[in-house]
Amino acid sequence: MDVSFLGGPSPQRGVGVVAPFDFALDRELWRWVPDEVSLHVTRTPYVPVEVSLDLARLVSEHETLGDAVRTLIAIAPEVVAYACTSGSFVGGIAGERAMCEAMTRAGAVPSVTTSGALLEALTELGVRRVALVTPYTVSVTRALERYVAQAGVTVTGRAYMGLTRHIWNVRYREVVEMARRAVRDGPGPAQALFLSCTNLPTYDVIPQLEAELRIPVISANQVTMWAALRRLGTRAVGPYQALIDPAARPGPVLPGLPDAGPVLPEEEQQEGWT
Repeated sequence: MDVSFLGGPSPQRGVGVVAPFDFALDRELWRWVPDEVSLHVTRTPYVPVEVSLDLARLVSEHETLGDAVRTLIAIAPEVVAYACTSGSFVGGIAGERAMCEAMTRAGAVPSVTTSGALLEALTELGVRRVALVTPYTVSVTRALERYVAQAGVTVTGRAYMGLTRHIWNVRYREVVEMARRAVRDGPGPAQALFLSCTNLPTYDVIPQLEAELRIPVISANQVTMWAALRRLGTRAVGPYQALIDPAARPGPVLPGLPDAGPVLPEEEQQEGWT
């Protein structure tokens, strides 16, 4: 078929994505992206460290981020997103803001991070009480809880997997089981659930969990794309996902007990969770 009369593909708007060297879910990011937008993904240099707070610090150093953003300049993205949750919460709110400033200086474009997008999404949904699911160890999960607490958000419950590698291999079934535990084992009702880590597969479980738990369910990759596309004045694609589709926002939250502080599994008590 002769398609020369079409004049080539339609113009594309670009989103630059900086991801850690071990990021494995490029395809999941694309599922939130409308047809008129392209993702331009680059990765930070490899470091031989397992998933930990040390790794989070290494992949979020300003020099590393600046170098990564500069590799995207020739493609001229309109916004740059740092797609890593732990790397963007490890320094707290002040550290996250400094990362955005460093990326903006390097690329002269607006910048967002996953953890900054998380707080933006919680504000959009009016959420002050959130349950957490993470694939992380205790120490990394604690750091996430401290980060959201700095924003005045209470963690009502959490479930973590203790993984230090190959997080992208976690099955949807495991994510759902952890989500149920995080929400239902908490001492009080959560207004939303956050599935942390950009290497954790989440796209297809979000509508299922929202229907079952009756609260918004947001994930690391989802909030990253949602916030980046917002900077373009464009909506992310996520049917039946409450953050993206207001018509899908559920009704009343689950009933729960008054908040008397987290009730922790025995293994977490032994690890000294505070």
